[in-house]
Order: sequence, then structure tokens, then C-alpha cells
Amino acid sequence: MDTYILGIESSCDETSMSIVKNGIEEIATVVLTQMDTHSIYGGVVPEIASRMHIENITVVLDELLKKSNMKIEDITAIAVTYGPGLIGSLLVGVEAAKTLSFIYNKPLVPVHHIAGHIYANSLVEELKFPLISLVVSGGHTELIYMKDNYSFEKIGGTLDDAVGEAYDKVARVLDLPYPGGPKIDYLASIGNDTYELPIPKDDNSYDFSFSGLKSAVINLVHNETQRGKQINKENLATSFQNRVVSILTKKTIKALNEYNVDRLIVAGGVAANKGLRNSLTKACLESNKKISFPPMKYCTDNAAMIASAGYFAYKLGRRADLDLNAKASDKLN
Repeated sequence: MDTYILGIESSCDETSMSIVKNGIEEIATVVLTQMDTHSIYGGVVPEIASRMHIENITVVLDELLKKSNMKIEDITAIAVTYGPGLIGSLLVGVEAAKTLSFIYNKPLVPVHHIAGHIYANSLVEELKFPLISLVVSGGHTELIYMKDNYSFEKIGGTLDDAVGEAYDKVARVLDLPYPGGPKIDYLASIGNDTYELPIPKDDNSYDFSFSGLKSAVINLVHNETQRGKQINKENLATSFQNRVVSILTKKTIKALNEYNVDRLIVAGGVAANKGLRNSLTKACLESNKKISFPPMKYCTDNAAMIASAGYFAYKLGRRADLDLNAKASDKLN
């Protein structure tokens, strides 16, 4: 019998709902983004985000049901991002999920946001275990070892800024519009590596640290400006991105080799970065490893990934009561 999961995602500035069949087939997805609003402020404003989720949540549900030509009664279970993320934004999605669960007597499935990003790949192809997942986004930079479905072992992560956060902060210093990641990626594709910058946390651990690199860029721009010299944005973007991509690639390949794993999946918004995609693809080809990226539409926050992860959690018997609460931070398990 087919299983239809209604996924709800509201961890940051996208209000999204999706219906996914058997964890692998997207029936319909609606994403209402707030990007244009937050770009005015140069980043996400939490209070504005949560207020806009409240305004949008029922609109998104109505549009999803029309788009899918389904009713809530057709749904097997409700899956929702409970954390991590912006607490006010998360609460809107969690309360909507609990309301639907209660009214329609549907099982409620809690989904960790990172699990959602990982399972976005299952909408493309079946996950084969064991595997290593590199999760790279505005809020996360983590290496996860998975020996089976819903088995998560964090083997490394950022000690400070997430990689996407570092991109946005560097973009702000270069007077690039929000979101800065895609702008840096584009400039890096046409620039040259001419600026001396440190390679961040180049050691034998699986951990990352991007605050030092970010500070080096900020100091460089400040010093050059004080001297009356003009920054070449294309070249600085290239130098910055090359350092980030090189350390992400180096430690990811190291994890694949030391854990004796031949499959890598990349997840999160920064998985859309062309420089990272090219570097990891080349390194995996040279190391005889298989690599998978989700399509661009599944890289950024969306409810299809939550519904997909929710399916596998549902099959394993994971449930939440109506006292489920949002968590700004929580360990992936």
C-alpha cells in the first residue's frame, strides 16, 4: 500500500509544504519564499520571518492541495521540521502540523532539518549504504556517516561559522546583495586566485572553521581600502572560494577513504555551488568514489526533503505526540 507523507518546512525564511509518495516520488510541492523581503535588510530578520510564516502557512496548504488534487484524508502521516532553525519560524510549522494531525487523526512525524537535506537525495535515486554525507548550508557544515537508513553519526562539523554563513558575510563586505553565496560563486568563476588567504583548519580532524578565513577577508578589504587601493571583487571571490572548496574537498575525501566508503551525497544550499560541485566531482572520480547531488530545487530549504525523510522515519516507527515543541538547536539522531 502506498504511503503519502505531507511535509512541512518553516525553519528559516521559506514556507513550504509537499506531498511525497513512498519517500521517493514528489507529488507536489509549494515553496513561498521571503527572500525579496529579507534582501532589503541584508539577511533574514527572525521576527519578520515568523510573522510572514503565519500569514503564508494556510495559503501554502490550500495551494498544495489544489496542485496535488488531493485531500488531507488521502495523507498517511504529517512530517514537520521541528529543528534546528529560527525558533519563531519553526513554531509556525510545528503548530500547523500538530493542528492537522489532531483534526484529521494523522500520525505526526518529527524530522530534523539536516535529515531532510540528506534525504533530498532519495528523491533522485535510492540511497545505498554505507555512505558519507557532506551537509553544507547557511546554518550547517557537517560530515555525517550513515551505515543504514536513519542512522546518523556526525564525524565532523564547523566549530564556528557555517560555510554558507561565511559566504554571506564575505559577500556583505564586498557590497554584494543578499543572498551572497550565488554571487560569490559566480564571481569566482570569472576571477583569478591572486589574494593570499589562509586555508581554514587544515589539519587531520574532520572539523571545519571558517571564521578565521572570513576575518582575513574582512581585514584585507579594510586594509586595502585604508591604503586607497581598489579591491578586485572577482579575484577576491576566487581566492576565498578556492580556500573553502579545497578544505571541504580534502576532508570529505579523507572521510570516504578512512571510513572505507565509496558513496558520497552532498546536501544543503551550498550543494548548489558550482565550484564545490566541480571540485568534489573531480576528486571522487580520481578516487573511484560515487557522488550524488540533489537537483538545484532540492538544495535550498523545501518540504519535499522533509516529506521524504519523514517517510523513512515513519516506516521506522518514529512518532511525536501533540506536545512536540520546536528546537532552535538539536543533535541529529
